[in-house]
Amino acid sequence: MSDAAHMARALACARRAAEAGETPVGAVIVDEATGEVIAEAHNAPIAQHDPTAHAEILAIRAAAEKLANYRLRPGLTLYVTLEPCAMCAGAIANARIARLVYGAPDEKGGAVAHGPRFFDQPTCHWRPSITAGIAAEDSAALLRAFFRQRR
Repeated sequence: MSDAAHMARALACARRAAEAGETPVGAVIVDEATGEVIAEAHNAPIAQHDPTAHAEILAIRAAAEKLANYRLRPGLTLYVTLEPCAMCAGAIANARIARLVYGAPDEKGGAVAHGPRFFDQPTCHWRPSITAGIAAEDSAALLRAFFRQRR
C-alpha cells in the first residue's frame, strides 16, 4: 500500500478521536516488508486520564506489546496525521522506528521540523527517515474543524 493509503487509515483514527472529543490525531504503524498493520491508535489523554496518551505513544505501546519487545523490529513505519511533539519524537527514537511519515506540520508544538528539531540534535541516538506532508491538508482541515467547533 502507498503512503497515502496508510495515511488515510491514520486519518480514520483521527476522526475517531474527534468523535470521542479528543484532539484529532491518528497513528498507524506498518511493517513495510509485509504491509501488515502492526498497531493503530488515536489521541486519548482525556479518556485515559493520561497526558502521555498521544496517538504515537499509544500506537508504539500497542506495537511493542504485540511484538513483545520495547525496541520495535526493523522496517516499521509510523504514519501520524500531525508532526510529532518532543515527547513523541523521543518515543519514536527509543522504539527505533525506521521511518516516520506525518501529515500536517505543527509550528507551535511540533518537534521534528519545528521547535527543538529533535532528530537533528547531536544527543539523539536514533533517527528515522522522515517524509512530511502526506495528506497534510486533510489532517490540518480536520484539526481546524475540531477546534472551530469548540470555540
